[in-house]
Amino acid sequence: MATPMAFGQAGGGKKGGTDDAAAVTPRAEDFSAWYASVISSGDLAENSPVKGCMVIKPHGYAVWELMRDDLDASIKASGAKNAYFPLLIPQSFLSREAAHVDGFAKECAIVTHHRLRAVPGEDGAAATVEVDPDAALEEPLIIRPTSETMIWSMFSKWIQSHRDLPLAINQWANVVRWEMRTRPFLRTTEFLWQEGHTAHTTAAEARARASQMIDVYAETAERLLAIPVTVGAKSPRERFAGAEETLTIEAVMPNGWALQAGTSHYLGTAFADAFDVTYQDEAGERQPVYASSWGVSTRLMGALIMTHSDDTGLALPPAVAPVQVVVVVIATKSPEAAAVVSPFVSEVASRLRAAGVRVEVDERSHLRPGARYYEWERKGVPLRLEVGPRDAAARTVLAARRVGADRAKFGMEVGDAFEAAITAELAATQQAMLDDARARTAERIFEVDTYAEMEAALASGDPARVGLFRVAWKCDEANELAVKEACKATIRCYPRDGQEAAAGRRCFYSGEPATHIALFGRAF
Repeated sequence: MATPMAFGQAGGGKKGGTDDAAAVTPRAEDFSAWYASVISSGDLAENSPVKGCMVIKPHGYAVWELMRDDLDASIKASGAKNAYFPLLIPQSFLSREAAHVDGFAKECAIVTHHRLRAVPGEDGAAATVEVDPDAALEEPLIIRPTSETMIWSMFSKWIQSHRDLPLAINQWANVVRWEMRTRPFLRTTEFLWQEGHTAHTTAAEARARASQMIDVYAETAERLLAIPVTVGAKSPRERFAGAEETLTIEAVMPNGWALQAGTSHYLGTAFADAFDVTYQDEAGERQPVYASSWGVSTRLMGALIMTHSDDTGLALPPAVAPVQVVVVVIATKSPEAAAVVSPFVSEVASRLRAAGVRVEVDERSHLRPGARYYEWERKGVPLRLEVGPRDAAARTVLAARRVGADRAKFGMEVGDAFEAAITAELAATQQAMLDDARARTAERIFEVDTYAEMEAALASGDPARVGLFRVAWKCDEANELAVKEACKATIRCYPRDGQEAAAGRRCFYSGEPATHIALFGRAF
């Protein structure tokens, strides 16, 4: 990617009848700049005064809310309940689980003082603010990078008997991981996410819960976001800090790079042991507690943007488009014409809203129609309806799709079947976007027999040869690191489906008997 946290820069040229100050960089020219300019021109987010952090604008946050609300319903349907835990975590908590603290130590932001003081300026200079040296905390506090330690400290109070289990808690919150190199939505110092944490009487039950939730994420990605994903397990080297097993959903972006879109972890008894969490079984004996945790974040927004957008700008599947249909009113100075157009537009909008369609009416007369068309295209609105005096008089609208092979305008009658026709159009768009994304993903997964084939493809400079490489592999951390250092490719996962194909094969790197089928690739 280009400059950290860079968003689209001003461009030249005309499109849609307007001088465009936020032109989208062609994707083939510079993928990083294209991604940033889609975010900017789509009015999703922009830089904040804090380096590495972004402001999610209303249009972008509305997309996140639609994703969040849908996933929240699925999480609750799985039996979890929402709660909230403190942003600040005692430093000593992280020290209780060695693997966990080792995994997050370099990313932690620390609060050491609880007060500032004003220092008067000299000779009329403005006052300055500095840390009050007398306000040091007895124990430094960590701004949460994740909440396992805080939640398990509470579980130690909530879990006493087998009757208290299983316990499933979910939290929607912000976290901070101090990143040196940030990318909008994909990797920022502060980001939004949900994190679920569960406690169980058996390891099998905890593992089943981790598997259940990765399936929830995969279903959400495909059904809601139209993003095809591969479900699999991380290699030991790529597991979450403190986990015994990490499951993942991996998506392939248009440039062939992989994106980890969600993870679910089996944690064993590590956190229960660290916080002395046990339960009394039916025989009165104390027993260990087994854990899972799972989460997705605003990184899904990055996956959504990259998967579907094009050189026009943002493209959104209808399921997560804050505006599914925009009605663009063609301005008229004639009072007689306006008297026909205005009530017709109101009827169209109210009927669609009653049918559950998210509608925006654009009546701005100070902008030419072409400028408004292009603005809504860049914001990813799936369907545009144009209405002028003749359309209103004939009780028709002129429709235009945001994506698809057929983007020619077409007429629609505003009759009894109007709402059904619009909802069918949106459903067809949702399915078409998923089908197209599946086809693009299939083109980016390559079967190779030798490491030399993968290395040559990644070094070729040919974008069409970059993707995920499905290979036979012997699990070996030293060799895994050697591959990463040589060609920047990592094991994205051991796919859940097709592992039986490893039997009888040789590792593509070492030549030894394979233990897994692995997907290697470069990743965001």
